[in-house]
Amino acid sequence: MRYLSGVASLNLSMDRCTGCGTCIEVCPHGVFRLEGKKAVVVDKDLCMECGACMNNCAFGALNVDKGVGCAAAIINSIISGGEPTCGCSGESKTGGCC
Repeated sequence: MRYLSGVASLNLSMDRCTGCGTCIEVCPHGVFRLEGKKAVVVDKDLCMECGACMNNCAFGALNVDKGVGCAAAIINSIISGGEPTCGCSGESKTGGCC
């Protein structure tokens, strides 16, 4: 499942990545894969910003603002019955976040 395009806050620090593969194991949407003994982001737009990768990375190679961006936008739209929006001040015309 792809979420709103271009709003995921996921960041991977290649300098800190050891290629242990934990992020691959815990990510529910297959955002990561190993290439050259390091994790790489396959498709950032698949990220639901749950924080599983960041919470399980023992090396601090991953950062994501849990509960913002797409995941929050979809939850807020379900609650409000409106278009997806996370409530940030830089909303785009498509209803996503900047």
